[in-house]
This record gives sequence, structure tokens and C-alpha cells, in this order.
Amino acid sequence: MSTRKHTALPKAQILIEALPWLTRHNGKVVVVKFGGNAMVDEDLKAAFAQDVVFLRQAGLRPVVVHGGGPQISAQLDRHGLVSEFKAGLRVTTPEAMDVVRMVLAGQVQRELVGLLNQHGPLAVGLTGEDAHTITAIKHQPLIDGELVDIGRVGEITRIDSGAIEALLEDGRIPVISSIARAEDDGHVYNVNADTAAAALAAALGAETLMVLTDVEGLYVDWPNSDEVISRLTATQLEKLLPDLSSGMVPKMEGCLFAVRNGVNTARVIDGRVPHSILLEIFTDEGIGTMVVPDGHPLVTHAQGEA
Repeated sequence: MSTRKHTALPKAQILIEALPWLTRHNGKVVVVKFGGNAMVDEDLKAAFAQDVVFLRQAGLRPVVVHGGGPQISAQLDRHGLVSEFKAGLRVTTPEAMDVVRMVLAGQVQRELVGLLNQHGPLAVGLTGEDAHTITAIKHQPLIDGELVDIGRVGEITRIDSGAIEALLEDGRIPVISSIARAEDDGHVYNVNADTAAAALAAALGAETLMVLTDVEGLYVDWPNSDEVISRLTATQLEKLLPDLSSGMVPKMEGCLFAVRNGVNTARVIDGRVPHSILLEIFTDEGIGTMVVPDGHPLVTHAQGEA
């Protein structure tokens, strides 16, 4: 009897610790941007799918948004097409765009939908083209004071969340590839998945945006320190943006956009940690970096604010 009691108690304590968060997040939309190492490591992929299904079964309404940088690069290599980046964005020729579309909608999304659907008839895949979900125009970044043409890379102009909302109402888990329909020329655009996730989170009035990365969070003084900033306001983040590494900029800009457009919290979390989503949402400690709107009550996890 004592042995059984000993092994069961920690499990009960974990469930009890999750209770305030389960209550708080019940019925709320959570947008999760899937990327980084979690996207290529088999065990992490499986853990990610379990986490997302757990959210759904626990009464939340998860929406998954994904890109596919490593897979796109590998497929471009196979087709003899060079991967070139400018201002942190992939230069996307019409030939490369065909590959991007094929990889995102036909490979990465299919695999993710399959992993989620091992747990039941839950996930449905969309691209931003479907039902006019994401509309974009050509994006030309400013490099050294000049606008540069980087091909079929889009800047989001409009979100129509109707199809996603219909799926959520039906108890499904939408899985969205970061491809947009063109507003102007009838073609499609490759859009940054971090940016797409933030725009969708805002349009859906999400409770939180979670961005998986390959770092622990936003560092206080990288590379001089590996101390992670656990929580900061939109204004504090805005001041840090000019000094961030190029890879973190779209992620943190996405978090900033989200909390300035109605999303309660935005988090950057370490996707290399198995079940990092559950650790962030359902435990008192939390992991990663949380961004909150200005004027948000900056209280600790333990005081009941997520």
C-alpha cells in the first residue's frame, strides 16, 4: 500500500498544479508555431503532436502554423536550385516557389497531420491559399537603404479566419502551411511562418501565441550571458529589437505584433525540450520568454497569471 501511495502522489500533484491553468485556458484559442529542431527530430515531433492533442483534449483550441526551412533547403538541393537568403528571408524564384509549395503542403503538413491523427480524427491541413485564409502582396526588404527584389516572398495584407474558426467549432485542429494567396497577380507567396502565426493569432483573438525555437528564450545579454529574460512588456521588447540576432527578429516581431493586437501573451519557448508546450502552459515555473501587452499585470506564474 505504501509503495502504491508513494508512486501515485507525484502524479496527483502534477495534475493538481495544472488545474488553475486548465480552468484559465478552457475554451481559449492557442496558436502554436511549429519549427526548429522540434520539426526534424522524430522523438520531438511525436512529443509535439502529443502536446497539441493534450491541449485539445484538455478543453483548449489549438491551431498549428508551420514553415519548413530545412526540408525546403533539402528539396531545393535535390532540384539543383540554390538556397539564397537576403535580410534573413529566402530568395524565392518562381521555380523555388513550386518547391516551397510542394514541401510545405505536400510533405511537412502531411506528416504533421498524420502524427496528430494517430490520436483520433482531429487534424485538418490548410494552406493560407484555402478559403482566402492568408492574402499577401510582394515583400521587398530594405537592405542598405534600397528595396531589394527577393522573388515570391509575401507581406501579409489580410487574414480571413472563417475556415479556421469553422474547424475549431467542429472540434478539429487546424494545421496551416505558411503560403499565401497573392492579392494582385493570381499566384502564391511564401510568407514567414513566424509572421503568419502572429497574424493568425491576432485575427483569431487567441489567448496566447507560442513560438518554438532552438534557444531557451530571449537572452539578457547574448553572447556574454545565457540568462533568459522570463517576462517583458511590448515596449521593453520594442527597445531590444534592433540588437537581436537576425533569426530571432521575425519571432520577436511576431510576438510584439500579437500582444499589440489583442493576444494576451506571446511566448518563445525551447522546442528542443520534450513537451515544452505543456511545461509552459500547465506548470507554475513556465519556460522560455513571455511577452505581455503594456499595462498587463506582471505577476508570477504561481499567482495565477499565464
